[in-house]
Amino acid sequence: MITLYTWSTPNGRKVSIALEELALPYEVHPVDITRDEQHRPDFLKLNPNNKIPVLVDTDGPEGQPITLIESGAILLYLAGKTGKLLPNDLRMRLEAIQWLMFQMGSVGPMLGQAHHFLRFAPELIPYAIERYSKEALRIYGVLNTRLKGREWLAGDQYSMADIATFPWIARHDWQGIDLKRFPDVQRWYTTIEARPAVQRGMAVPR
Repeated sequence: MITLYTWSTPNGRKVSIALEELALPYEVHPVDITRDEQHRPDFLKLNPNNKIPVLVDTDGPEGQPITLIESGAILLYLAGKTGKLLPNDLRMRLEAIQWLMFQMGSVGPMLGQAHHFLRFAPELIPYAIERYSKEALRIYGVLNTRLKGREWLAGDQYSMADIATFPWIARHDWQGIDLKRFPDVQRWYTTIEARPAVQRGMAVPR
């Protein structure tokens, strides 16, 4: 049985979307980060980095339980467990992993900083707002270039790279981004948004 410790953030939602796309049964354990529940001792036993998501699978490798932190690692684990959502062809698989790493290293961290300084910082810091707003625009430009003439981020298959990136783009308004400026990102986003599994995953936790 899979248990997902999560909250309604992009990093949490990428895992719930993957679980829904893979039709894997799972239980949801909400961790309300607005109440600092991620700092509770019982949660820290699962993740000493006190962040969601955490995935616990009682039927892990060789039938033994496994606990995983870090959303990118969780997505790679689920793809390996099921043989789905990453291409079988090695070259195409590496392409998908490369864009998954782009999400982990650039999309998430930089857009997350834009979220913070535009919406949550206790005071407006013009330098930080300008820095991360410019970086958000740059990242959207990279994605738009990548998606020009392509349906998906990697190869000809919907993959974990798309799943990981989508929840961050779903908060484009938080980042002060008008998707009309990036038509290929907008097309990609609209296509993924319409998927029933994505809609279910974005509603976790309820």
